[in-house]
Amino acid sequence: MWFDSWADLGRILAVGAAAYVTVVVVLRFSGKRTLAKLNAYDLVVTVALGSTLATILMSSDVSWAEGAVALVLLAGLQALVAWVSAHRSGARNVVTSRPTLLFREGQPLPQALREQRMTLGEIRQAVRATGSGDLADIAAVVLESDGTLSVIPRSKVGNWSAFEGVAGAEHGTAGDWAT
Repeated sequence: MWFDSWADLGRILAVGAAAYVTVVVVLRFSGKRTLAKLNAYDLVVTVALGSTLATILMSSDVSWAEGAVALVLLAGLQALVAWVSAHRSGARNVVTSRPTLLFREGQPLPQALREQRMTLGEIRQAVRATGSGDLADIAAVVLESDGTLSVIPRSKVGNWSAFEGVAGAEHGTAGDWAT
């Protein structure tokens, strides 16, 4: 179908404008964390907000008020989960995964790669993206909680203090890994 009615188009314009303003207000009041890409849960909330906005716009079965309540609910639940995970020990592990060391001192960690379903080719790609061409120059590659790969060159690793809480990094000390 190319065209149903002017009323449908008018509804999309009116409800769409109101829904857009609602999303902006909800995001403004819910804070920066609502759109952060810190972990998988944050990504799910971001996708759900977009899906909810699309449903408000396109479905005449969903009123603006119902959509606004859904948007506020999603932002509120995200804020609640973020607060609980920040203030209750152990709750963060339920919502987010630990970062994982995949590569250390120029060498891949095969078991970690298998467990995280990553390949050495993906590690090489991440290293190249940093502008480095030699794996021997890399101190570590970490698969972060949000799914990104952090590449740390040997020249920037320092005392390894940033690796606290990274799975696989607790098997040695900074002195053991230093070259």
